[in-house]
Formats: sequence, structure tokens, C-alpha cells
Amino acid sequence: MTYLFHDKKIVVPPRRLIVFWGLIPHQIVGYDECNPYYVCTVPFSMFLSWNLPSSFVDKILKGNVVVESDTGFAVHDEFMFSHWVEDINTPSMDSLIRMELHARLTRMAISLAEPGGNIQMRNYETNVVEQIAIYIVRNYRNPLKVADVSRAVGLHPDYANTIFRKAFGCTIYEYLTGERIANAQRLLLTTDKAITEVSFSCGFNSVSSFNTAFLRITGCTPREFRKRNK
Repeated sequence: MTYLFHDKKIVVPPRRLIVFWGLIPHQIVGYDECNPYYVCTVPFSMFLSWNLPSSFVDKILKGNVVVESDTGFAVHDEFMFSHWVEDINTPSMDSLIRMELHARLTRMAISLAEPGGNIQMRNYETNVVEQIAIYIVRNYRNPLKVADVSRAVGLHPDYANTIFRKAFGCTIYEYLTGERIANAQRLLLTTDKAITEVSFSCGFNSVSSFNTAFLRITGCTPREFRKRNK
């Protein structure tokens, strides 16, 4: 199965568990066989509250697609996913499904983890981080400042930045810029919009600031990016 994430195509071998952050624009663009596949969405705040190894969480939050290399759990995964589909409509099974999902992702994270411990966050912190990320995704096209984002979640900008950096490893402004550039990449590849139009539609207030941010994050100019990936 082939996924498209922004400008990257990722081929996922059959019978593998993959994990990625659902806020990243993605779609299935190809497959070789008509094998069944299961999709499970875990609420962001819940994912953070599980205190998984920080190296694993960091990969997910930075937009990486984590693919499990071992197929040894494939039969187990298919068995569990099929049961979750049946159990999801039974309220009494909700907590059990969460525990089984937590255990499965913990096992995967431990097998892939690098030294660095776990990200420890309080419940209210995970909720705030989720609110910030969603607010940015919904409003990145608008003239947006860190003060606007922090005000939307009812926190002082410095405190909001501290909590956000704890989860994402970057500031709110850095994340906002990354979101704008990621969507600019998508527009450059999927539309014929002029670069000036792309820059303003993604929330930049000038073409020069757009070009500077694009070059810093991608290593090339918007024009070079479009030409290279035409």
C-alpha cells in the first residue's frame, strides 16, 4: 500500500503496523492487492497521556511515519483489530480497547525506542497541547501570532510555549511555520497557483518571509521544489 504524506510517497509492506499523526494530510494513492486493512484513530490527548518513550513520540509529532519492521505480530494484530471493530459499539468494552491499544503501541515503541526516557505530561497539559495543535491547523492561513494561539487556550504565551515544547520539542511559532510550509508544499505540487498566491494562502504576510522559511525548512526555494518534484 502506498501513502502520500505531503510531498512524500511511502510504500508500506503488507502485514505491518504503522503509526502516524492524523493531522498530517495523507491519503492512500496505490495498492497491489485487495487485502483488508484496519485504521484506528487514537485521540491525541490520550496518546500523550500514555507516556510512551520520548524518541517514539518525537518521531510521530515531527511527521514521521513509523513502520514496524517485525511481522511477527501480524496475526495477533489482525485478530485484535477485527475484535476492536466488533467491540467498539459496546460501551462496556471501551476501557478494554484502550488498554489493549496502549499495550500494543507500548510494545511497538519499546522495540523502536532510543535512549531518552518518557515524556511525562499531566492530563491538563495534554489537553492544552491538543487544543493548540488543532487551533493552528484550523487557523494557519490567517495572520496568526503566538499571542493569538495562547489566548485561544486561555494561557500566557510563555507558559503555552513551555507546555507545547515539552510535547513537540519546538515552539508554537516553529510549529506554526512548519504547518504553513507543509501546506505550501502540497499546493505547489497539486495546483498551478503562483508562488505569491501560495505564500499568502498559507498565512505568510510577504513572499520574502515565505521564501526564507521555505528554504530553511526544506533546503530549497519554492520554485526549485516545484521544478524538482514536477
